[in-house]
Amino acid sequence: MNDPQPASHWAIEPDLPPAQPISMPIQDLYRAPRQTIVRGEKPSMLWRRVSLIVGSGLIGLFASFGIARPLAVDGYDLIDQGMSVLCMALIAWIAFGFLNGLVGLVVLLRERRRAAATPLRTLPRQKVAVLIPVYNEDFGALATRIRRMTDSIGAIGGQRLFDFFVLSDSNATAEAGERAACRALRRPGGCAIYYRRRLMNTERKPGNIAEWVRRFGGGYESMIVLDADSLMSGSVIARLACAMEADPGLGLIQTNPLLIGSRTLFARWQQFATILYGPIASRGLEWWSGEEATFWGHNAILRVRAFAESCGLPRLSGPEPFGGDVMSHDMLEAALIRRRGWRARMMLLSAGSYEESPPTLVDHGVRDRRWCQGNLQHLRLLETAGLHWISRLQLFMGASAYLTSPLWLLLLLTSLFQSVRTGTPMADLGAPVWLIGLTVVLLFGTKAMALIWAWFDTDLVRQLGGWRSILRGVSAEVPLSIIAAPVIMLSQCFAIGEIIAGRPSGWLPQRRDTDGIALAEALDHYRWHMLLGLLFWVVSFSEVGGAFWSMPVAIGLLGAPLLATWTSRTDWGAKAASHGLFISEPVLEPHLGQMEPHSRPAPMKGLLAA
Repeated sequence: MNDPQPASHWAIEPDLPPAQPISMPIQDLYRAPRQTIVRGEKPSMLWRRVSLIVGSGLIGLFASFGIARPLAVDGYDLIDQGMSVLCMALIAWIAFGFLNGLVGLVVLLRERRRAAATPLRTLPRQKVAVLIPVYNEDFGALATRIRRMTDSIGAIGGQRLFDFFVLSDSNATAEAGERAACRALRRPGGCAIYYRRRLMNTERKPGNIAEWVRRFGGGYESMIVLDADSLMSGSVIARLACAMEADPGLGLIQTNPLLIGSRTLFARWQQFATILYGPIASRGLEWWSGEEATFWGHNAILRVRAFAESCGLPRLSGPEPFGGDVMSHDMLEAALIRRRGWRARMMLLSAGSYEESPPTLVDHGVRDRRWCQGNLQHLRLLETAGLHWISRLQLFMGASAYLTSPLWLLLLLTSLFQSVRTGTPMADLGAPVWLIGLTVVLLFGTKAMALIWAWFDTDLVRQLGGWRSILRGVSAEVPLSIIAAPVIMLSQCFAIGEIIAGRPSGWLPQRRDTDGIALAEALDHYRWHMLLGLLFWVVSFSEVGGAFWSMPVAIGLLGAPLLATWTSRTDWGAKAASHGLFISEPVLEPHLGQMEPHSRPAPMKGLLAA
């Protein structure tokens, strides 16, 4: 299929270099390209993947037998069968995460080294573009991050090898300020910094990137894609470019960005959890993804030619939210790059690649709503011709991350109905002790394994403020996660309902910083959560109740507005830090400067750790 527009006669603009066009044809998702990947894979990699999938399935099947036996005492009807199937699917899902973490721990203990410790020995030979798509962002904070990155690149002598492009989809009223800020960032002998605002922001972020590729991609070997809240050190940027040059078959390298810049209690909580639990999860993911790694849309490097020939996204047939523009484009782009024969892998780093967290539970939900729509779109993309089976699995897992929420809710409500129907308290339905123990191990075992790895990683312990701070943080993070889990579950259920009803998420600017949200806003956002929480509260103290299992659900849903407002405050974040709670200061590589509590002007307005 042809490019949607000619790429040879763009007007010359004062803040842009001359056009260097490259073809980026729209892909046919229902016809495999001639150049496709080799279907075979190394036996060792196949064994890794099959062992994780089969192991998760066996654990789920084992759990379903455990719940089926007590349910079958008075007959095994359709409701009992449904509960067994739900139990199998949900336990298998959390078992996969547990086994992924277990693999990550074993590999880390075997290697006992960190990827980012490798010193930078060379610079790339070819020029690399650094792309920063923006949409009505706080440009003062963005300018600070760009300045830190260009200074860091200059410190290693790479300023003539990396060109920065700020690709704006902001409103017309923002253009003058954005353009002036970019011009102010330019320094004689420094990195080139260009600015472009699209007059029509079609196809959102994928269209923004594609327009740059078609217009300027011919002049660059690779492009590093960042988000507006991303920060990368010069040494990591250069290391990514060198790795891409060293392997002509590579199409994508994805890093694991660390969270930084947290001020609110919620953001500090998320930052602490990600830094502590992230290493084993990321290492497990790298272990089984191999050369079919996925793309998270930012903090990654892509070969321009691979992206151009593989990732021209079509507009999906039918209306939004399942039709229209591809929302969660990144995972599909990784799959399409692999489909063309290019390899995709991860580069795990302990420093040098960073991003920021949503500041509040409400903002986390707003972002999650957008991701939910995009990931559910992946279900119709599973039929894309020519994909590697692991790429299909990754697309399915992206959708399943949200589909499990209505399954959990259905299991809870079915258990409640079964208790009312039989007159048996939910706590007496007969789930064996071993099944309860297995569930607890699967849910919280990854946290324990993360602590085991921390014992061997002195740098990680130092980042988290020492062992006393780590233990305090885990003691607070676990109950907070338990309380927040039903809130997130129900929010995702509502999101799925809205999507099925045909309500797209739209495209609104993200609130990246705030100092507290009003209780009225939280009450309006969580009013239906409170209503369902009241139902579980009544169940907890009724004759058919089971306070042990339903009380955390009731407390979480009823207290959602208070949890959201309390954790949105920066003063509580500061108090927590002053008492050694949720201390997490990622190592910033030289020349990035110190991270102040937050280097933003006045406030403008991706997954709680499992």
